[in-house]
Amino acid sequence: MTDSTSRNTLMRRGEHITLAHAIKAVGLASTGGQAKLLVREGQIMVNGEPALQPGRKLRAGDRFGTAGGPEWTIIS
Repeated sequence: MTDSTSRNTLMRRGEHITLAHAIKAVGLASTGGQAKLLVREGQIMVNGEPALQPGRKLRAGDRFGTAGGPEWTIIS
């Protein structure tokens, strides 16, 4: 989902969304397995730092994306 300021955002449905689910939801991976592999290979950043745990819980305000690529912000 993209808001009117052209900033990439992803709305969470509950209290949190896992990193692997978020990666799949924005289309960085087409399967959960691919999403987990991207994370474990160190290709995904969360809040500006490499993330290595696909099950990491993202909450409102957290940012994620690929290094040097697009970034998404979790919103309520």
